[in-house]
Amino acid sequence: MKLIIQIPCYNEAEVLPHTLSLLPRHIEGFDVVEILIVDDGSQDNTAEVARAAGADHVVRLRKHSGLAKAFAAGLDACLRAGADVILNTDADNQYSAEDIPTLLRPILEGKADLVIGDRGVATLEHFAPLKRRLQVWGSRVVSQAAGLSIPDATSGFRALTREAALRTLVLSDYSYTLETLIQAGNSPLAVMSVPIRTNPPTRPSRLIRSITDYLRNSGITIVRSYSMHRPLRVFTLVGGVLLLAAVGLGLRFVILRYVLGEPVAQVQSLILAETVTKLVGEFSKKGRKREDGGRGGNYGRAHAQN
Repeated sequence: MKLIIQIPCYNEAEVLPHTLSLLPRHIEGFDVVEILIVDDGSQDNTAEVARAAGADHVVRLRKHSGLAKAFAAGLDACLRAGADVILNTDADNQYSAEDIPTLLRPILEGKADLVIGDRGVATLEHFAPLKRRLQVWGSRVVSQAAGLSIPDATSGFRALTREAALRTLVLSDYSYTLETLIQAGNSPLAVMSVPIRTNPPTRPSRLIRSITDYLRNSGITIVRSYSMHRPLRVFTLVGGVLLLAAVGLGLRFVILRYVLGEPVAQVQSLILAETVTKLVGEFSKKGRKREDGGRGGNYGRAHAQN
């Protein structure tokens, strides 16, 4: 069994040596433990520092592509390197390295394909009160969309099996955390959460520039991911709204023409109602087609790697 610990990095030369020094190189249940660094177009010497600090693999992206792309590049590299299990953590030592065996235990026991580290965001001291509430609320929304119970959906401290990695397709340019959970919840993968500890922050978050930016990007990611995996529900909802609009336009014609006796024929209402009704039909067809096309299929990485 080979475990690869992957760390997406962007300008982390200063903190990376300390983070790597804390990572275990021998873990019960694994014959080999390796470390893979994804240098996301850093402008400092992150790659050189990583090699000097003992990283087994360094993947360098030509330009800064963001956390989601760096995470996906790491998964691909880990799979090519023969990983049976992949563990993702942060370069800034946010997550306690001592909890790595805890995170891996459900996978080794055959209980889970994907394990998420739960930081206890509702009571995390270094989170501002508003951020705590947003994290809890966001995790509930993602849990509903994924059909799972995940108390810390934005946690990047997670472990996944090779099969789970093969089924993971990251399309977002913002973050992988929410999108991959919705994917996993709509697949045969078993997902679990385990409580983990965190270390005091060493710097402000680079992902959350502002609350407004975070909410906008997270909302777009959730809606897009849910639409991909539950298209029939989404198209049915949109179609239902359009159908109500069509009924309203038809009633407008009936009321004006036959109830109020208006002399002007409101034919445009009927034409628009017919057009909207046709749109409802198209939405229903597309929803059924996408739902049928997505059933039972693996994601792109599974076809590419198998």
